[in-house]
Formats: sequence, C-alpha cells, structure tokens
Amino acid sequence: MSDTHDFDLLVIGSGPAGQSAAIQASKLHKRVAMIEKRRRVGGVCTFTGTIPSKTLREAIISSIGGDVDDEYGIRERPEMSDLIARVEEVIASETRVVRNSLVRNDIRILEGEASFVDPHRVSITNDAGTRTVTALNVLVACGTNAAAPPTGPSDGRLIMTSDDVLKMEKLPSNLAVVGGGVIGVEYASIFATAGVQVTLVDRRDQLLDFVDHEIVDELMHQMRKKDVTFRLGEAVARVEIFEEGRPEVELELESGKRIIADRVLFSIGRAPATAPLHLASAGVETDGRGRIPVDEAFRTNVPNVYAAGDVIGFPALAATSSEQGRIAACRMFGYEAENFGSLYPYGIYAVPEISMCGATEEQLTRDRVPYEVGVARYRETARGQILGDDTGTFKMLFHRESHDLLGVHCIGTNATELVHIGQAVISLGGGLDFFMNSVFNYPTLAEVYKIAAHNAANRLRHVRGSRQRVA
Repeated sequence: MSDTHDFDLLVIGSGPAGQSAAIQASKLHKRVAMIEKRRRVGGVCTFTGTIPSKTLREAIISSIGGDVDDEYGIRERPEMSDLIARVEEVIASETRVVRNSLVRNDIRILEGEASFVDPHRVSITNDAGTRTVTALNVLVACGTNAAAPPTGPSDGRLIMTSDDVLKMEKLPSNLAVVGGGVIGVEYASIFATAGVQVTLVDRRDQLLDFVDHEIVDELMHQMRKKDVTFRLGEAVARVEIFEEGRPEVELELESGKRIIADRVLFSIGRAPATAPLHLASAGVETDGRGRIPVDEAFRTNVPNVYAAGDVIGFPALAATSSEQGRIAACRMFGYEAENFGSLYPYGIYAVPEISMCGATEEQLTRDRVPYEVGVARYRETARGQILGDDTGTFKMLFHRESHDLLGVHCIGTNATELVHIGQAVISLGGGLDFFMNSVFNYPTLAEVYKIAAHNAANRLRHVRGSRQRVA
C-alpha cells in the first residue's frame, strides 16, 4: 500500500458500521483511523438510538417486576432518575467494550468533527483546533439524527424527538407520540408500561405495515390493555404550547380532534447526519432525502469514498450496518466478501417485543404462493407458564407443496432471540420435517417451533383429506 497517505482507511463514525469496517481493515493489515465527534466511541447506536431505548425498556420492566395488578395496572411508577442511571451505566460499559476492541486492533481514534476537503483529505476540528489527515479510502458511517418536528427544532422539554428522551427529568403523566413507525411504537409501549397514559398518532391506517398483520393486531391489543389510545389515519394540523401553570401541549388533528399532553414525542423518521461533512467538497452525491447512494461494494459515486449503515438508508438496522461495514472494508481492498442477502431478522423492542424473518402472509398472498400456517401460543409451553407470559404468539409459514419454511413471526418474551432458529432453517433450505423430527430443550420457549410444526402438519393433513374426498 502506498505511503503517500496517512492512512489506508479513514472511518467517519464509530457506530456498528464504522466499528466493523475499521476492525476488518485492521485484520487485513491496513492502517486505520476513526473520527468520532463525541468524546466517547459508540455512535448514534450507543448514545441516542438502540442501546438507550432497549436499556430503558428493560429498566422499566425490571423496576416494575411483579408489581402489576391485572385490573388496575402498576402500583407505583419508576423514577426517571433511576431509569436514566441504568441507561448511563450500560452506555458507559458499551463504550468501554467498543474502545477496547478498537484499541486492541491498533485503530487510531481521532476526536473531532469531520469535514471533507477533497476525496482523500478530511479536516478534523476539536477544542485544540483543526488538522487535516489523508487517506487512500474513506468510509462514511456517521449515522442519522431524529428528524425535526414540523413545529421546528425540539426544545427537549415539551416537544421532543427520540434523541431527547434521556433529557427527561421525570416521567410525564401523559404523552402524545406522533409517528407510528418502529421507534414511535417502541417508545409508546415502553412509556405505557411505566404507567404513562399514551396517545399514538399516525397518518397511516395500519401500524408497521411490513409486519405480519396478525402480530400487529396482537401488539395493539396488548398496548390498549395498558391504556394506549390509537389515532390512526390522523395527521397533526397544529401544535400549541401552554406555559402558564402546569406546562402542557395541545395537538389539533386535521380531523378536528384535540389531544392535551404533558409532552409530545415526534417520531417521524431520521435524517442522515451528513451536513457537517461537506460531502460536496469530495464530490459525493446524495439523494433527495440526504442519503448516500452506493453500489454492491458500498462505494459512492466517488471511487475511493464508501458509505455504510443508516446513512445509506434501508434497512437501517444495527446488525445489517455492521455487516455492511465489514463487506465494504473487504471489497475496497480487493478481498472477496459474500453479501448477506435479503434474509435477516427484524426486531421491534416494543412491550411485548416482536421479531420476524422471511415472508409475511400478506406477501405470500400477494405473490400467489400457496402456504399453510402453524401457530403456537406461549401458554402451551411450560416455559411460558413459568415466565408468566400467556399472551405470546408464534407462527410459521410453510410452502403447501414443498413444506419449506417461508417465514417466522413472533410476539412475546424473547421473540428477538427465538427468531434465529427459524432464520437458520430458512437459510439452509429446511422445512417442516426438521421441526417434526427435532428435539428441543424442556422447558424452553423454543418448544413453540415443535408445537407450531405439529399445528401446520395437522392443517396440511386436513387439506389433503379434503382433496381426497372431493376426488
């Protein structure tokens, strides 16, 4: 490698994509540096995204414990200060893990705000001033910021985005969540679990339309039991803040409905955090939403500039971002790296949590693929009874003729862990016979695979019996 540059790879951003790319390049014996604007590494994932929201969820569930009454709900709400303390503890631990991993792999960490000078030169500005470093290749992995509310920048007090949640000093009595995507649904269910009265507003008629509709129906049922009010097919027309007395916010919907809340959480998407980078100075193009288009090697329109993670758009998952960074690092240096394809699990950390992998019933119906369903309930397993989860639902979709597994969908405790068994079977081309002939630990939630397989087999037998009678 030429020594005319300071580094072989310069990574902008220390989230999952940046970490994975930097470590992979180091394993290939390249000189690697990472620019991070914060004083700690970890990126958006660690500080305002995945880690805080998931930790807050677990902290609330743990703090409530068994202190729940079926008729009246929780008996005492947790203190926000205690919840935030737990989140900060996990963030600090995760930051140490990430930094240690980078240091062990001889990756140089450069603190400051990055800005392109040209495709090979990047300036770094911090309290000590501005310096410029050069690199043969640059990977942009700076992540995203929560989109600003239509009322203007959030004040972090009455008008919030998901980036502001950890600024709350106490739990509100009631909360309006505008936006029913993954983040909005997660926070709506999390705060409802903590005893906050939540109203969820979304202009779409169907929440999470990429998720199996039966699973979404069950989620909404569970959220309604926690006193969540849904206003679907509705849009916010006006927002007014009242500061006198007890501060509160009034939302007027286009239908004329009005919602009064202590706070409003706008969750209306995320925007790439690329503005400070001056991508134009490097000639890097973006689309109409600020995302960076890339090819199969995660290369931008500029040959030596790559991008990975949320900044390139869909699927914008921490897990896929990590794989994108690894693949980009391999391919930029001429090493083979197989793409992870389109089969990967989705996890939605609502309460209860949801996970899925493969096709939904709606997709198979639209594509005219013949299929049969196998369903299991957590209450049918001893482990479900032990955990006290009698509402969990699990379903598998099998091809009616080949019996291949086409999709796995789950809502309930540890759904995001359970789904990986189904993911492996789909990836390896397995199907109904695998589950019928396999043994699962007892008592475990994984037994739902066996139960659902028998349920599907019974349905398939009934279909064959009906055909014979008709003949």
